[in-house]
Amino acid sequence: MEWTEVTVKVAADDIDAAGDIANMAVPYGIYIEDYRTLEEETLEIANIDLIDEELLKKDRSVGYIHLYIPADQNPAEAVSFLSERYSLAGIEHEIDLQSCKNEDWENNWKEYFKPMKVGESLLIRPSWIDEYDNSDGRKVLSIEPGLAFGTGGHDTTRLCMEMLEKYLKPGDTVLDTGCGSGILAIASLLLGAESALGVDIDELAVKTAKQNGILNGFSSPELRFVEGNLTDKISGKFDLIVANIVADVIIMFSSVVGDFMKDGAYFIVSGIIADRIAEVKAALSENGFETVEENRSADWFCLVLTRKRV
Repeated sequence: MEWTEVTVKVAADDIDAAGDIANMAVPYGIYIEDYRTLEEETLEIANIDLIDEELLKKDRSVGYIHLYIPADQNPAEAVSFLSERYSLAGIEHEIDLQSCKNEDWENNWKEYFKPMKVGESLLIRPSWIDEYDNSDGRKVLSIEPGLAFGTGGHDTTRLCMEMLEKYLKPGDTVLDTGCGSGILAIASLLLGAESALGVDIDELAVKTAKQNGILNGFSSPELRFVEGNLTDKISGKFDLIVANIVADVIIMFSSVVGDFMKDGAYFIVSGIIADRIAEVKAALSENGFETVEENRSADWFCLVLTRKRV
């Protein structure tokens, strides 16, 4: 089997946190190069003179994380996922792919992205594909993700769309924090929302999301996207808030998101890896939330919550 090797370069002090995020992108493990304690570790098992000279020359200030994506999976989804999560966590990073030239990657990944049905009523269509089966009359969401996370193929995004379909009511107002390609905000309008607002810390993601909105026939004021961190630039209250981000950010966000929720509003969170779900649920409970529904796909969890009545 052929693989795409994804290599992430980060500061050595960030290697542990970066490794945790990388483990979210693939279910079968990662390989980390971390040379900070090379001499100490080697002395425990052998004489330091036995270390290869080239190894001793390794830069101790940086670390490398290697992920391997099988040929039948879209490497762009993993790369955009990593880039967005690292940006949210404040981790400076560089990402390279070994299997193809970097300048070719933006187009090469498209062969992996096919039309897909999500839930009971949505169909995700890559913008460059004009012929596809929609014999069951689904609402078509056209998407050109570019370098932003969110094609609908990742478990976390799909779980969010399924819960949007179930809990969104016609006329609702929606806030999507960490909006990536804008797919969830756009989906909410297709499902009957009155308006949707998306926020992302990544300037490129916001640009991509706006373009995707236009591609689907939506623009301001019905659909808006702003560059910012969570709710820094947001005011007002919403009927439904969705956050497809990471466990640490959800935990942090849980203390303030209630300020932006109308009475009876739903809070949908995803991007939670299995070994963090108990921690996330505890933080949400401490901040006045109760779980309405819990769903899992592979190692990923999605929660639907409401605020407890005081």
